Amino acid sequence: MRLIWIAIFVVLSISGAVAKGDFHLFDIQNADAKVTPEVIVKAFEASGYEIAVNSEMNKPFKIQFQQTNFKIFTLLTLFHTEFSQELVKKHANAGIFVPMGVGIYQGKNEDILHVSILTAQAQAKILGFDDVILHKIEEANMAVMKKTFPKAKISISKDAIKAKGPLVTIFKMEVDEDWEEAKEELQMMVEDGFKPYGFVMPGFTDFNYIMTKEETIESPYDFYDTYSVCKLRVIYTVAKTRPEAAAFAPCTLMMYKKKGEDKIVMGFPGVYNWMSSADIKDKETSTVLMKAQIDFETILREATE
Repeated sequence: MRLIWIAIFVVLSISGAVAKGDFHLFDIQNADAKVTPEVIVKAFEASGYEIAVNSEMNKPFKIQFQQTNFKIFTLLTLFHTEFSQELVKKHANAGIFVPMGVGIYQGKNEDILHVSILTAQAQAKILGFDDVILHKIEEANMAVMKKTFPKAKISISKDAIKAKGPLVTIFKMEVDEDWEEAKEELQMMVEDGFKPYGFVMPGFTDFNYIMTKEETIESPYDFYDTYSVCKLRVIYTVAKTRPEAAAFAPCTLMMYKKKGEDKIVMGFPGVYNWMSSADIKDKETSTVLMKAQIDFETILREATE
């Protein structure tokens, strides 16, 4: 008989950390429209990054909501191939940032293209630990952006507000020696659960395949998969007032089993991050975000029952 339980980690601060904003913000002159998301994609690819999701959102905004406020609104997720492997081998739950988000947006009446990326301190706050590897990734992110856009104005978002709930939600399910069958069944149920609740899965990464260098060396995991998951209404609603929060979308759902352990772990960064980091207080946006949190938890809970 399999035992099922839920663990929720509430991480509100890192000891000794100085409070400040959670996003690196880049403002890039783009009156001539020469800077496109593809320019940013190619710059990261040339610097040792793997692109997981590159989703232009204006078309789906227009289809579902009949309008958009942006010339450009792209959700980009990526990971540094080398540093991310080091991080996940050391800290299993760091997979919630493999891939991590890069928000790219430009308003209809703007000449400035904006890029938002989470700071290392923000990722440490969410994960509940700090590590030099997080800062190596941050340095690599900054190096790509500064090299590609040397004239960009760089700033930090305003101070994050106190989170009102868990920053990471974790589900754990016990399995026996025949874990492969349990994994397949679990993944099928999770994937089947997305659509009825309005979630889509624009990306999937078999990260263990990368860590094992195409199954030629060992890794600490029997498997390690990450799903990029988003809900269009959430992104559209948040973008109206806090487009920088696009750095949280799509959300990464990690799913892994460590070798020698008898449990499968699933986890994702909660919507309380959006509210805290982007200073979201209005009722409409908060309601949409909380519904997404509850729905996502329901999908995982139903899959493990």
